[in-house]
Amino acid sequence: MLRVIDSGNSQPFSWPVDPSAEFMPGMIGQLRILGNNVICGVSDGTAPLGVIDDMKTKSFTQVSISEIVIAGPIPGIPGPSGGFVTPTDVKVELEHAGVVTNSFRSEIDCILIPVNGVIKFLAGTQLNYDSAGTGTPDSIRTIVSYTYYVPNIPGDDTTLSNGKVSMWFQRFLGETDQFDTTQRYPINGNLFVGTDGKFTTKQPGDNYPGVAIVSGTPTSIMGSLQFVWL
Repeated sequence: MLRVIDSGNSQPFSWPVDPSAEFMPGMIGQLRILGNNVICGVSDGTAPLGVIDDMKTKSFTQVSISEIVIAGPIPGIPGPSGGFVTPTDVKVELEHAGVVTNSFRSEIDCILIPVNGVIKFLAGTQLNYDSAGTGTPDSIRTIVSYTYYVPNIPGDDTTLSNGKVSMWFQRFLGETDQFDTTQRYPINGNLFVGTDGKFTTKQPGDNYPGVAIVSGTPTSIMGSLQFVWL
């Protein structure tokens, strides 16, 4: 998803599309040479040019930000460091299945089963939440963020009609759900492009330039990142 909030006088520009590329609106594009032609595909983060405003994908994704997960109540046992822990492995379902594995972040250590959208807390995990209000923790509570595949909706290709992909490459204010959900996004934080062509606050290496700044933080209500493209 890409929403252009304020573009001033800037306009998108179109380049011939990389026939092997797959992308969603809001991902970052980059030019490369194919034979004698200049084509545009997904950026690897080293030479990002602009924000893609087309789609060419076999499946759609969405993000879940700051999703609260509670496993319990659990009959805990005393832990080695005090408090109570779970004596057995405990599984709990996320709100969505089909999780993109490398997009998952949890405040508490757990094991992700991505296809089913299930996380597992291993035996010995500290109970940190009092679900019954007794004053004694009886559950495990964590906050997770991740990207997931939207089920039962096939992809689309908006570049078929003319073989070109449109990109916004001049300064503008926008909003997208194409960002690395494993990172934090403080206001005015610097944005880079990851190797997957999505926004991130983690600079992959010294040769990866900054391209934008955070103007609006993703939340559980609005699972999108607002940015100023520079």
